[in-house]
Amino acid sequence: MLDRRAQTLLKTLIERYIVEGQPVGSRTLSRHSGLELSPATIRNVMSDLEEMGFIASPHTSAGRIPTPLGYRLFVDSLLTVQPLQRAELSEMQGAIQPDQPQRVIGHASQLLSQLTHFAGVVVAPRRQQPRIRQIEFINLSDKRVLLIIVTADGDVQNRILFTQRNYSPSELTEAANYLNQHCLGLDFDQVRNRIMDELRQLRADMTDLMTAAMAAGNEAIADNSTQYVISGEKNLLGVEDITSNMSRLRGLFDLFEQKTGLAQLLELSGRAEGVQVFIGGETGIAPLDECSVVAAPYEVDGQVVGTIGVIGPTRMAYERVIPIVDITSKLLSSALSAP
Repeated sequence: MLDRRAQTLLKTLIERYIVEGQPVGSRTLSRHSGLELSPATIRNVMSDLEEMGFIASPHTSAGRIPTPLGYRLFVDSLLTVQPLQRAELSEMQGAIQPDQPQRVIGHASQLLSQLTHFAGVVVAPRRQQPRIRQIEFINLSDKRVLLIIVTADGDVQNRILFTQRNYSPSELTEAANYLNQHCLGLDFDQVRNRIMDELRQLRADMTDLMTAAMAAGNEAIADNSTQYVISGEKNLLGVEDITSNMSRLRGLFDLFEQKTGLAQLLELSGRAEGVQVFIGGETGIAPLDECSVVAAPYEVDGQVVGTIGVIGPTRMAYERVIPIVDITSKLLSSALSAP
């Protein structure tokens, strides 16, 4: 536990660093902290905070900057959240009105980006797993088979299967007929449960093909059942803390493109109540090591169906971003629940 003096100096240091983006020295802390302390006393407290891992000293400066651990203490214990201005609340209410769900979700993503100047993301409600109309196998080349899945609503998904051996056209037709006989009108979970016992009675090499088809088909349907709307990614190109490492920046945009890891993080925060803040390495996703994610779940008719979030640098104005995410999640819940 830090005493009140150390808490005040740490809070002041982080607030100044967020505003100015430069290492904070003892003279700045003396001027902004409101504490009547000598420069020597401030330096001693800073030394203690650095030893505990809350701040760090860049080699090129006598000042200090916050560490992820310092940001975590700041967000959890020292942060004073600022209420949004009435004009901003009116803008948010006007931007998110009952409409077609996909359009409302797009507006929410854009609003998060516009108000924070970072990237705004919304995980759309997961669609019900579609029913299967038809499955086909097409031989592509040596040990490669194209799996084609047609759903009841006309959607077509393709996946390439890498098989243990070559299959003849007649074998692929036999496998497709077998699956279509058991799949018509079912989703992949139901198909897998129904035919699992029967697969054990097939030849081992055919079982391998069927099992691969089930895994790939389930993945294809799952990829298509969750949608993500991301706005304002280009805003991050203007954030020096992120663009200073081009390799990490490329990894971040690859993450936006693939969305898988980001989806897992946001879906995890959807299981918690209220706003969640992930700082740096807490996300467990390497491209986000220099970023923070502020996320909150939203509901439809009282049931959590998705998550919204803001992705930006660790040096973000949390006292402003947190209420923006919180209010947007509530407005989105209200708009989607409206009759």
